[in-house]
Amino acid sequence: MAQITVRQAISDALWEEMERDDKVFIMGEEVGVWGGTYAVTKGFYDHFGEKRVRDTPIAESAIVGAGIGAAMVGLRPVSELMTINFAFAAMDHIVNEAPKLRYMFGGQFSVPLVIRAVGGGGRQLGATHSQTPDAVFAHFPGLKVVAPGTPYDAKGLLKAAIRSDDPVMFIEHATLYQARGEVPEEDYVVPIGKSKVQRPGSDVTIVTYSKMLQTSLQAADALAKEGIDVEIVDLRTLRPLDMEPVFESFKKTNRAVIVEEGWRSYGVGAEIAARLYEEAFDYIDAPIKRVAQKEVPLPYNRELEQMALPQVKDVVAAVKEVIY
Repeated sequence: MAQITVRQAISDALWEEMERDDKVFIMGEEVGVWGGTYAVTKGFYDHFGEKRVRDTPIAESAIVGAGIGAAMVGLRPVSELMTINFAFAAMDHIVNEAPKLRYMFGGQFSVPLVIRAVGGGGRQLGATHSQTPDAVFAHFPGLKVVAPGTPYDAKGLLKAAIRSDDPVMFIEHATLYQARGEVPEEDYVVPIGKSKVQRPGSDVTIVTYSKMLQTSLQAADALAKEGIDVEIVDLRTLRPLDMEPVFESFKKTNRAVIVEEGWRSYGVGAEIAARLYEEAFDYIDAPIKRVAQKEVPLPYNRELEQMALPQVKDVVAAVKEVIY
């Protein structure tokens, strides 16, 4: 298998799906002539043309709203938001229309819309451009929320999202685009709503996703040198949420650390911890720990920004705490 970046994996998935199905098209700010803010759609405009690679005004509400309309009449639009922070400008479309229309009209039509959005901090973009509001979108039934942490999952999950008949919020972490990993050259799809054990272990379970998968893997390597065997479960999808691999791992290790980049309060980690306490209480040998971003707007200053974001040392400390 070839070693490629997350950026290339996402670009390949888009290209291959547009070649496979002429109903798929892309629209967003600078996706065409410029080739995308993160160079994901470089070369698409020249190959597919302006009808299928559509540059839009700086108007997120229009980008998502037009996507909903196109999806309702049989197309498969991919609406790109330059950053997930701008999704708030299209919130009514994202959470009040796209996820609910099929349900409210008794399945008379579907909304096969993919909303690609770049999230996460670590690039010194300031408090309003560096947020990780994944849990906000995962709150709403009817909207699938996907957040891959490897090139393999990025490609396979994006293909699954484009082929889905339901709206999908596809969240790409800004600092993962250069991450490399093995990706098959043949066509494949990763099912949405399936968590995966990314590293087997026996002493403690780490539950994580997206960028924090890489952070957790680094922490596991450091802990292994001290004889601590960590198992890592990658959620990959936040809605629908697959807890079975989490339960299976927790029943084996009896200890859990949940690692997310978003804020700790009302976050993904809180949901995972609640479900473990509710459904696997008899297996708990230590209080569940959560590692998350400090509860402040993310600073611009690089040193302060890194202090606010979860680091490898934070994960290591949390694991050591739950195993005493």
